[in-house]
Order: sequence, then structure tokens, then C-alpha cells
Amino acid sequence: MSENEKKLDQNQDQQKTTYSLNDDRRVKTLSPGAMVTKRFFRNRIAVIGMIILIGMFLFSFVGGAISPYGESQLFYRTDSQVQKYAGVKVNTELRYQQVEKNAFPSLAQAQFVLAKGKGETSFAAGGVQYTYEVAGKDFYIISKAGEAEPIAFASLTTVSSANGAESLPFAEQLAILKAVTNEETSFTFGNDTYEVDAEGTVTKDGKDYAYASRYIINAIMSDVSFSKQFKEELIETIEAGKKEFNFKDADGTEASYTLEYDAPSKAYNIMQVKEQRVYDTYSSPSKAHPLGTDKNGMDMLTRLMYGGRVSLYIGFIVVIIETVIGMIMGGVSGYFGGWVDMLIMRIVDIFYCIPSIPIYIIIGAAMDALRIDPKIRMVYLMLILGFFGWPSITRLVRGQILTLREQEFMTAAEATGIKPINRIFRHLLPNVIPQLIVTCTMSLGGVILTEATLSFLGLGVKFPFASWGNIINDVNNTYVLSNYLFIWIPAGFCLLLTVLAFNLVGDGLRDAFDPKMKR
Repeated sequence: MSENEKKLDQNQDQQKTTYSLNDDRRVKTLSPGAMVTKRFFRNRIAVIGMIILIGMFLFSFVGGAISPYGESQLFYRTDSQVQKYAGVKVNTELRYQQVEKNAFPSLAQAQFVLAKGKGETSFAAGGVQYTYEVAGKDFYIISKAGEAEPIAFASLTTVSSANGAESLPFAEQLAILKAVTNEETSFTFGNDTYEVDAEGTVTKDGKDYAYASRYIINAIMSDVSFSKQFKEELIETIEAGKKEFNFKDADGTEASYTLEYDAPSKAYNIMQVKEQRVYDTYSSPSKAHPLGTDKNGMDMLTRLMYGGRVSLYIGFIVVIIETVIGMIMGGVSGYFGGWVDMLIMRIVDIFYCIPSIPIYIIIGAAMDALRIDPKIRMVYLMLILGFFGWPSITRLVRGQILTLREQEFMTAAEATGIKPINRIFRHLLPNVIPQLIVTCTMSLGGVILTEATLSFLGLGVKFPFASWGNIINDVNNTYVLSNYLFIWIPAGFCLLLTVLAFNLVGDGLRDAFDPKMKR
């Protein structure tokens, strides 16, 4: 038999060897960490929760990094909008013009109306005697008794300058109204000659100078003036009883106008249909925006990614703050006992009695009033939530420390002269870490929900930063709630999945760390 054949037989004999029951080679040993990991991954529901969490982290952090849009990037669209352009009122009551302010006060105007109704040509008001003459149909010139120069006139027809901005002098308006009333084609005022056409347009030196009409046209914008042709077409439309007309200005730009009659004010509102660049708000899902856009014209998918970052950031930082404070307070309380334990536990009881939600609302309202920067506001929010959340962890740590401090390894640590601070932080607290991991994991979901609730109420994360809570805040509008489901359902779904996943992972860790569970 060759050497190779002998070695092959020896190997086969070794494989057939049966180990005794007390032989260490029969036992495959696992470290505590490996046993916890093995038990955790046997829990399929916990593994599903872990996969969901990994997916949400990738969606929030990696997705936001590769998104082609920014968190606060605005999008626009060209839209046809109807805006109020001008107002037109048809005079049905006499309008007064005075040579100077308070030359013909309101009391005198009332007495004039009474005298006119009685057919009297003179009247008194405020100790002053007045007379008037009928200069034409619905046109009256008023003077003080014994004086030749008029102090006011009353007419249904008003005179306005061609540029719509300047107010013509009293004497010039009076001269124009006399010419229009007498149907004169021209008249002289001072050293100037004016031409008047049948429509009441007054020209001076071949240019439009003023208009005399019963129609008062006021522009909404102070820098807008109306051409003669525009006014003529507008008046023709009103008199014809039409509701809309088109007008092309001198630049060749054509615009559409609609007329809306306002009965209480007895005036027409001129509405202009105009193409404008506006925010692309509440745009439906498309190739460019898979989840549409929000009320500010921002991409919803990108906001959802960045909102996940903020919610997860706040959740983890708040839990870290709670854990640090809780471990320190619980460790000191459980180890020293006595009056120290009594004092810390009474502080915990006080914190449990504090109504946290009203305090959050008060602090949120105060930050609104002080106009705190949104970024600093998030820091305050994390500190406040962490400050009010540590008592439960303190009680957990204290209970574990009370059990562990009486065990033999702590007696040995004390006998070797190790300082109390080192006994707490190097020997006791590390033994509490498994329970803390479970508690913190399950607390994360609650913190995220609290942040979402505060943001939904407008007390948490503020614009321009996004969080799942302030995204869902849009459902405060009933119309959005029922017509734009793509605005709030994705954020609610992400929030639901994340909180559920944290709870599933927490349950899995609790079972994995429990030595009484089946291997």
C-alpha cells in the first residue's frame, strides 16, 4: 500500500471517530453577542422591521443626496389668471367740484339739494347765502350771494385729464363742462384753444387733453393709464350690455377683459385675463414630479426624503439625550440609594406630573412670537423633548442597578478598591445596555410621533425645513384632504412604516436579549 493510500485511510478513520460526551470538541460555542444576533435573525417579523428601517434610511439620506431637486426649490408654471384691472362707475348722483377745499361744505350741499327740489334758486347754510344757476341738464353752477365768481359746480358729468393722473384746475373743468353741455365743438380758455368731439374728448394742440363723461374709470394700479380708444370701447361695451371685450393696445398686445357688475356699489369691475408665471402649486404626479408638488410649488418626493432626515435626526438625538441623562441619574440613584435615591426619585415623580403637551404648546407659541430661526428652533425642539423624556429611562436603569449592585462581582470590585464612579460606569451600566437598547429602540417611534404631532400643530419644525409632520399639516385644509391625496398620504405612510418598524425591531431585540427565550 502506498503512502498516499495510508494517509487517506487515516483521515477516514479520524472522521469516523466518535467523541465522548465530555469532549469539548463536541460543543460549538457562541459568544453572547453572536447568540443575541442569531436569535434576532430567527425572528422573521423583527427582520422585516429591520429591512423597512434600512429602506427608510436609504430613502431619506441617500435619496435626498441623489435627488435632482433641492429641499426648498420652487417650481413655476404659466397660468391664465383673472385679475381686477379697473373699476367703472356710472354717475347717477351729482358730484361736486370746489374752487378750494371746504369752499362748499357738505351742509351747504344738502341745502342745495333741498332748494333744487323746491325749485328755489337761493339757499342758506352755516350763515352764508348761496345762489345757483342751471347751466344745462344736470349741471349747476353755485356762487355766494352777491359774488360773480362761482365757488363750486354740481354735475353728473365729470372731467378727468387724459393721463389719468393730474387733476385739472377748477376753472378749466368748468369751462370744459360748459362747452360739452352747450355741445360746442371748440372753446377758448386763457390763451389756449380746445377742441371737443361728440364723445366728450377734449384736445389741445392736437393731443388728447381731457375727457368729460358720466363714466368714472379708476385703475387698480396707480401707474396704469387708459387710452381714448380703450375708454370708448369700454363704454360701448357697458352701454351695449355686453360682458366682455378684447382690446389691442398700441404695442399690438391683445388682452381679454370681462365686466362684472357690483350691485351694492353700482359699479363695474373690469377683470383682465392675463398670462402669469405663478408657483406650480398642487401639481398632479407626473414624470418630472412623481408625487406632485405641494402648496408652495416644491417637489413632494424631495420634501418627503428631506422630511425623513429631519424626523430621524430628531428621533435619534432626542433618544440620545434621554439616555445620557437617564443613565447618569438612574445609575447614581440605584448605586448610592438612601437620600440620594429618594431625592432623584422625587424629581422623577415631579417630571411625571408635568403636563408636557401644554408646555410644548406654550413654548412653541413663544418661539413663534419671538420669530426664532427655523434651524435654531429644531435644536430647541430636540432639547425640550429630551429634557422631558429621561424619567422613564432613569427608573429602568435604577431598577437594574438595584439588582446588580448586590451581586458578587460588585462585592469583588468594592474589595479591590475601585472608585464608586468607576463601579457605576465600568461595571454596572454596561450590564444595563441590553435593556437600554430595547427601550431606546421602542422609544424612537414614540419620539418621531411626538415630533410629527407638534409639527402638524405648527409647533415643531418650521418652513422651509420639511418633516413628515409638517408635510401632513396640509390636511388642515379640507379641500386638500379630499382632493390632493398625494400630498399627505405618502408622508403618513412613511411615518406609519417607520414607527412600526422601530417597534418590531424593539420587540425582536427584547426577545433576543431574554435568556429564557428558546434558542
